[in-house]
Parts: sequence; structure tokens; C-alpha cells
Amino acid sequence: MKGMVDIGEKEVVRRKAVATGKIVLGKASIDAIRSGTVKKGDVLEAAKIAAIQAVKSTPDIVPYCHPIPVESIRVGFDVAEGSLTCHVEVNAHYKTGVEMEALIGVSVALLTVWDMVKYLEKDRKGQYPDTSITDIRVVSKEKGGITLGI
Repeated sequence: MKGMVDIGEKEVVRRKAVATGKIVLGKASIDAIRSGTVKKGDVLEAAKIAAIQAVKSTPDIVPYCHPIPVESIRVGFDVAEGSLTCHVEVNAHYKTGVEMEALIGVSVALLTVWDMVKYLEKDRKGQYPDTSITDIRVVSKEKGGITLGI
């Protein structure tokens, strides 16, 4: 029978994962984010809250993920010309890693950004010809204080 991996015999150790991803946006969206004039409100604050909620909800979203007692979540953004990059760091002491939590956090943060600026991103036909979410990946992972190769 297949299902969740049995981690019952694994040792509890410190776990850390950092994930990143990028959303490609038009100049109007970047300018509105920077100036705080997006109609729905503060994009970065909303995306940060969304990332934190998503990290904590990972086992509800990804069926075979174990519920992990997350100890800290850090969310950061880099706003550049033409894109916004999100970084999410997740820390816990547990029997399994926190990579999925970090990836889910980044993904939901970027989706939140898109939702908040979509009115600025649509073309005349209501499509998103230039908007995309890209490069979502784990950039670092630690287990027991040892950085694992990524």
C-alpha cells in the first residue's frame, strides 16, 4: 500500500529551506507597487501574509506532505524593472524537510501579486500576454545545520 512516507523512526533535527520565484510584470504594475497605488492595497504586505498562510497550510494543499511544526517563516521581495522576485525561508525542527512549505509560500505570494495587479496587466482583449510566473525553485536546504547540495 502506498501513501505518506513513514517518518516514525527518523530523528528530529533542524530543517531549513529557502525558495525563490519571480513574476514578470509591466511597467505600470511595477510603478504602482512601488508607489503604493494599487487599487486593492499594499501588494507586498498582502503577498507576505498570503505566503505565511500558505506555508502553514501546505499539508492541506499537497496531499502527501506531513504537518510540520513550523518555527519561523521569513518572506522578502526584490522589486526590479519588469519583475518582482519573492524569497521564502522556512525553519523547523522535525523529521522531514520544509522544501514544499517554502515552495508553496513563494507560489502563493506570486499568485497574490498577480491577483492584485491583474487589472494593470491585461491587454485590450483581457489577456495577459506578458505576465508570467517563472523560476520557482529551492535555492538552499539545510538538515541538522548542514547545507545540502542544490
